[in-house]
Amino acid sequence: MIPWGETRLVQGNEAIALGALASGVRFFGGYPITPSTEVAEILARKLPEVDGVFIQMEDEIASISSVMGASLAGARAMTATSGPGFSLMQEGLGYGCMAEIPFVVVDVMRAGPSTGLPTQVSQGDVMQARWGTHGDHPVIALCPSSVRECFDMTVRAFNLAEEFRTPVLLLSDEVIGHMRERVTFPRREDVKILERPVPETPKEWYEHYHPTPSNVSPMASYGSGYRFHVTGLTHDRQGFPTRRVDEVDEKMARLKNKIVRRLDELVEVKTHDVEQSRVVVFAYGSVYRSALAAQVMLEKKHKKIGVFRPVTLWPFPDREVKELLDEKDVIIVPELNQGQLIHEVERLTSDCVRIVPVQRVDGYEITPEEIVHAAMEVM
Repeated sequence: MIPWGETRLVQGNEAIALGALASGVRFFGGYPITPSTEVAEILARKLPEVDGVFIQMEDEIASISSVMGASLAGARAMTATSGPGFSLMQEGLGYGCMAEIPFVVVDVMRAGPSTGLPTQVSQGDVMQARWGTHGDHPVIALCPSSVRECFDMTVRAFNLAEEFRTPVLLLSDEVIGHMRERVTFPRREDVKILERPVPETPKEWYEHYHPTPSNVSPMASYGSGYRFHVTGLTHDRQGFPTRRVDEVDEKMARLKNKIVRRLDELVEVKTHDVEQSRVVVFAYGSVYRSALAAQVMLEKKHKKIGVFRPVTLWPFPDREVKELLDEKDVIIVPELNQGQLIHEVERLTSDCVRIVPVQRVDGYEITPEEIVHAAMEVM
């Protein structure tokens, strides 16, 4: 089923589905929505072959709810969606964060708002991924830029979800989801699959949210003989609702600290000639590919630029941006939106750094030529 060690021509959404299967996914609950539908179509065919379950739910609210139920019962579970569906899932994402339920949500971004341009590309969900659901809680969101990364990052998303007991987002986009590339898949033995930590205490001692040094509690599954309560209300260590100040503070601190105290394990960036360049392009997702092409085109003109890519969008790479970009002359930020991560770059750099936006919201990709033009204007 997984072409371990083989080289294939593969679509991005197909690579996501294969990465999920390689991770041991056994449940998919979703609703068809362009441009993510291929993920569901492939898993609808493949999951029954591995004794897994595929359910097409009545909408995206039901989809994310079914995924949480499957995860609580011990299954690796996921869903895939795009813009409007991702909006409908926000309350479920908040529930998953509060109840500390591991699962993966794939968002293949398309143009919006509302129904927008269903078959065309956008990066309009970046801030929704961070702030879409209410309340204080950190978020883990990964952003692939190639078909091979769609496979690798899906595996990583499941590992992080299980390791941190939290929902994890994979923010792809229509270009990455529908493009095809030649991919050499890793060997099975080279892919590390992490299992969720399970309790070893006697059943009568079990606390579903027991504090640990990592702030991640071992997790029993429904049907395993352990008794616990699950709610979206702020809860105590057993999972029962509470308004006690000490218990509320402990809960909220754990949700935050289990991520922000392990940023070195989560945050990933890629850089190309950043330290040697006074002008740097900050780009992610499919636009990163255009930035690399622009870098080559400018080299032929004897112009030098660097390229900085956040692989992990959330938690945002504050330290890396501050250390590598704060003393540059110009930072060009191409985005398929009206400006979202550009504000994070502005937040972390001094007023002496000139920030140049390159933005498109018409459903078409930012071309290398547009980035070259922006660079030539400031060099």
